[in-house]
Amino acid sequence: MKDTIAAIATPSAVGGISVIRISGPEALTIAGRVFSTFSGKPLDSLKGYTCAYGQIISGGETGEAGENAIDDGVASVFRAPRSYTGEDTIEISCHGGLFVTREVLRAVLRSGARLAEPGEFTKRAFLNGKLSLTQAEAVADLIGAVSEKSLRTAKSALSGALYRRIRSITDDLLAVSAHLAAYIDYPEEDVDELTEKDVEAIVEKSLGDLNQLLAGFDRGQLIKEGVDTVIVGKPNVGKSTLMNLLSGRARSIVTNIPGTTRDVVEETVNLGDVVLRLADTAGIRDTDNPVEKIGVDIALERLTTASLALVVFDLSEPLSEDDDRIISRLSEETLPAVAILNKTDLPQSLSESDLEKIRAAFPHTLLLSAGGSDKAQQQALSALNSEISSLLELSDIHPEDAMLANERQREAAAEAASRLSEVLSTIRSGYTLDAVDVALESALSALFALTGEKVSDTVVNEVFEKFCVGK
Repeated sequence: MKDTIAAIATPSAVGGISVIRISGPEALTIAGRVFSTFSGKPLDSLKGYTCAYGQIISGGETGEAGENAIDDGVASVFRAPRSYTGEDTIEISCHGGLFVTREVLRAVLRSGARLAEPGEFTKRAFLNGKLSLTQAEAVADLIGAVSEKSLRTAKSALSGALYRRIRSITDDLLAVSAHLAAYIDYPEEDVDELTEKDVEAIVEKSLGDLNQLLAGFDRGQLIKEGVDTVIVGKPNVGKSTLMNLLSGRARSIVTNIPGTTRDVVEETVNLGDVVLRLADTAGIRDTDNPVEKIGVDIALERLTTASLALVVFDLSEPLSEDDDRIISRLSEETLPAVAILNKTDLPQSLSESDLEKIRAAFPHTLLLSAGGSDKAQQQALSALNSEISSLLELSDIHPEDAMLANERQREAAAEAASRLSEVLSTIRSGYTLDAVDVALESALSALFALTGEKVSDTVVNEVFEKFCVGK
């Protein structure tokens, strides 16, 4: 019999209420030791999906109300199998103070529950068939969503979009494998033979579907985790002003003195469709100042690790050798970049030939006055969001579509795709159908591992240890 587990299911911070979740075969009994209903009804007499108001007491086998009271609260009862975990589950809501919340949890633990491990509630939901593994992983993504698009993507996965997509592929391949097995194992029976062309067509379609999922993985990760973005340019072009505009606060020091920024200033900002993990770097130029030179070297190093560059130019000054060096360096890095032509509020000194040079190097170019009016700034941010989405091809990603959410899923899909390629090679090389079936079973094993229908305990543990304790 499984242990009964308990944990605080709300953040560890002061709030209106806190929730202590209890799940397992003894959940009702243990909760009854720490919760006394004001109606006098014992908790284990309540139906599922009902609540009771009462007093939370210090717990133990003989816990009593009165002087042992910790707090007033509400107990919500969810009976197996119609609960999140598939087990009897009680959620005790108390006032949201840190001390009182911990005292309630301690009372529950003294009364016989064990402290839950990270992700153990969701792990039990998976083991009890309430969620597929891909849906369980979506729970963590939903909690960690950083933008509207990442939230919608996680909700789609939680609703089973990826599972259904993989299940459709798996069902097609299972039908082929079962037919081949029947034909091979029972040649004397009247089993219709699948031709090599039939098998090849189904495998090709399945491989195409998997490759489509794999092709969208990197872009999906940008939506889920954000884009590692570096702001670069020569000194005093407005990089720090842009950083402050994007972050909505004075994150970087802004002065008229070139070289003010010498270390990397980092911030995560939600631009709309995309989240940027920003790094404001030192102005790139030749310098004899040893401290500033370190900052320049760090800025250049960031160009090799970033996924996107916002390259800032000053419209009020002609292009300099430092600007040309930056353009050349970014061309060498082949790093996706948006050129920001800043200081549109000042008289333009940048020549048309200089503008053409910038636009030739950076097809995605944006005019901006980082220190302009609020309305102009909001329009510029909206335009920047559109430019980045177009550059990184994020606009055509629909969160409702099935999407691989993490490296574990990508590896399983890639393994299945590799095995299906082997199936096609086996067919085209003229091997017998029993050899084809062996390769097909390997592909099916990888797909079952993706959905969690055939996965090792080690993989399951790795998935759920990344969750927070109360989930």
